This record gives sequence, C-alpha cells and structure tokens, in this order.
Amino acid sequence: MSFPKNFLWGGATAANQYEGGYKDGGKGINTSDVLTAGSHTTPRRITWIKPDTKETGSINMDLGSGSPMVFPEGAVPAIVEGEYYPSHVATDFYHHFKEDIALMGEMGFKTFRLSMNWARIFPNGDDETPNAEGLKFYDEVFDECKKYGIEPLVTLSHYETPLNLTIKYGGWKSRKLIDFFVRYSTTVMKHYQGKVKYWLTFNEINIMQWGCFMAGGLIDDSDQAKAQGAHNQFVASALTVKAAHEISDEIKVGQMLAYQPMYAYTCDPADQLYVLKNAQNTLWFSDVQTGGKYPAYKLKEYERKGIVLETEADDFELLEKYSADFLSFSCYGSSTFTTHENVEAGSGNMIMGIKNPYLQTNAWGWGTDPNCLRIALNTLYDRYHKPLWIVENGIGWDDQKEADGSVHDSYRIDYLRQNIQSMSDAINLDGVDLMGYTMWGCIDLVSAGTGEMKKRYGFVYVDRDDKGNGTLARSKKDSFYWYKKVIASDGADLD
Repeated sequence: MSFPKNFLWGGATAANQYEGGYKDGGKGINTSDVLTAGSHTTPRRITWIKPDTKETGSINMDLGSGSPMVFPEGAVPAIVEGEYYPSHVATDFYHHFKEDIALMGEMGFKTFRLSMNWARIFPNGDDETPNAEGLKFYDEVFDECKKYGIEPLVTLSHYETPLNLTIKYGGWKSRKLIDFFVRYSTTVMKHYQGKVKYWLTFNEINIMQWGCFMAGGLIDDSDQAKAQGAHNQFVASALTVKAAHEISDEIKVGQMLAYQPMYAYTCDPADQLYVLKNAQNTLWFSDVQTGGKYPAYKLKEYERKGIVLETEADDFELLEKYSADFLSFSCYGSSTFTTHENVEAGSGNMIMGIKNPYLQTNAWGWGTDPNCLRIALNTLYDRYHKPLWIVENGIGWDDQKEADGSVHDSYRIDYLRQNIQSMSDAINLDGVDLMGYTMWGCIDLVSAGTGEMKKRYGFVYVDRDDKGNGTLARSKKDSFYWYKKVIASDGADLD
C-alpha cells in the first residue's frame, strides 16, 4: 500500500550538528559551541572559564546519568583554547548548502527539516534588532529549497541557546527568555512569510529533564530550575503559535517531542506501573504543549517536591488557547523497562532501558523494532487527535567507505524498510493522520549525544572524522538510491 500523494518525504538536520560556520556572518556563540566531542563510552564536556582568574576547565554533560551538573564557583561556559568543538565546522552546510540541497532534490525530497541558529539571527539572544547577514543566509537556503520544490520545516531552537542568555540570565529558567524567543520567532516568521509555512519551536522539549544545558541553556540542573525552564518554553511556544496565526492562516507551528514506545519486560504488575510512570515522564510535555493543559499527575508531583512555578495570570489560558497545530516527534526505536534486577542494560536515543531480547542491536546498543512507529503513531494520535509528523527516525552506524568511494549500508536500508512499513500500516490500516517523514541526519552530521562523526546516519557520506579531519567531500551511499526509489513510488516500492 502506498502513502498519500501529498505525503511529505524528506530528511532532517540540526544547525548545531550540521551547519558549521560558527563565527561567519555575524553569528554569536551558543551553548552547543562550548560542547566538546565525546564517544559512546566518554561523555561530552562543557568547557568553562573563570573570568576573574582566567582558570579554565570542564564538566561532563552525561545525558541521563542522574549525576548533578556542578560548575565551580565563578565559572561560566566558554570556548577554551586547545579544545575541539564539533559544532564549529560540523559538516559545513554553511558553505555547502547549494550542493547539499541539490542532493536532496535528486533524491526527490518533498520537505527538508532544518533548524535555524538562533545566535545567527540574534547573536546575543537579547539584541533589539536581527543580524542582517544571518537573515540573508537563510533566505538563500530557502530560495535554494524552492528551486527543487522542497518545503522547509524549520526548528527555531534545536539544542542551542545563545550563550549570552545562559550567562546573563541563567538560560530558560528566567522568564525574560520568553520575550526574547518570541521576538526571534516573530521576526523570522514575518521575514520568511511565503517561504516557510511549517515551524517547530523547541526540539525534543522533554529532554529538558535529562539534558537541561543542551535543551534549555541551564547551568542550574535542580528540579525547580528544570520545571521552570519547561514552563517558560511552553509559554514561549504558545505565544509563537499566537503570533503565527496573526501573521498568516497558512503558517502552522508544531511541537517536537522525543518519543519511544515503552515495553514492560515482564507481566509483573510492578513492571506495568513502572512503564506507565516512565511514559508519563515523556507524555506530560505533549499534554501541555499539544493538549493544552498540565496533567494532574504532574501537578501532584510538583506538590510533593515543593516545586512552585513562577507564572503570570494568563499563562494557562495561553497554553490552552494556543496549543500546537500538530505534533512532531522523534522515534528511533522502543525501550524496555523492568523493576527486576540482574537484567542486561540496553541503550537508545537518551531514553534508556534494558536490552530487549527480541530485537537486533547495533554497536551503540540501539535495537531495530519493526513495529515501534505504528505503536507510537497510534498512541499519540489516539491521545491528541491532531496531525502527526515523524521528524526524526534513523540509525547511527560506523559506515565504511570503499576504495571506489561507495558506501554499502544495507543495514540502514533494512532498518528504514521496516520503519516505513510500520508507518504505512499506521496510515492504511489504522487511519492515522501522518503529514510526513524526515529521516534523521539525511546528510552525515555530528551526533548530538556523543559528539562523534563515526556514528553516521545519512544517505550521503561526508569526509570528516571524529577529530575534525577530512575534506568534507560528499558521496552517495547505497541508501541514497534506495530512498530515491521509495519516494518516487510514494512508499510502495520498499524492495
């Protein structure tokens, strides 16, 4: 069974992992620019400096570890000489955008999800006026997309916050960032009116609870700060939806959620309750941003923890009246949980669990689940009754380039075949309203979680290694030609 004729096939990237050009065109420094490389076993680090003494150092940014993030007194995040920061060049879309978009056009992309670099538009985040060079760069990007009939899907903040907002205001725990973000979002939605009609506010907003520096520019990782940071982002999102609808009826603003189906390892009722509570830790974010209301279980949790949100009188009315127009989400696989001991641990895209014995895994411990997208789509559609969009799905692999330049990534094709079939079943058998699919990292980029290049996702190989060496030359993998065929057939030909 094929997909609807208007289905938006494409790929996805993020500025902090792909764009590069970190000091070009008047861009300011953002939080991703002070993150070093890491690996599957070594966490990325946030580097810092003490302005008074010039002492430098770093702390681990270990996603999901539960370890507190503690900066020394007087230290602020900063670029430190002698360190390697993958975001500074990444895979250099800034200087290769025409070549890269041409490759997307050759594959037949209907859409391209990219993120804007907030600090490229407002270098300090709290500037009164935008940076003209930054606006011009994205104008050229969107004009290039139009040349190939590609509809942009733009994320306004994808794991980066202007560093000045972190140092000066403490990041998203300050309500001042609401106004700064709304100024930014309104500026770009007006400027690119007619070029961009689909927007996302915050990438994987629920990662605030596991990676608050990356998701919210927070250097205070207390429960109170993370709760306030999430609330402020919810209000900023609602005000962005309001502004979008006032600018044009054609503009649609969606939420972006990191989501995975969660399975209980056993039929023990304790495991079932454990999975329920884990799922709620993710879904409460979409209950607020897409559903329009805080769920009772989250408010009760705040009571128990003594968390008191700083709010204004109209916050909750705004959340309900200007909820997201659609729900987009990332889904790389499923997670399995248990209350039982002595069970082998697994891993995944930040939402960890134990190893599922029924799934095959790659070198990073990610399991390929042939039904995860169908389950995810049904769960979210039944809960919110709004259009959905899968904006990240893919598999990282240590692709090997042959002497003749070819990359034989049959494992990626096998993974995508199962996932696209799962989407097809959700649409054709279950009636889910799915707008589109943008495969993650369609052109190789830096991994957000580990800062590596060798964990590659793309249809296009980029000559760049974990230490920043390489020519940045692009070459097509086997999956490039396979995906082109899938798009041309509207998803009917998966062989």
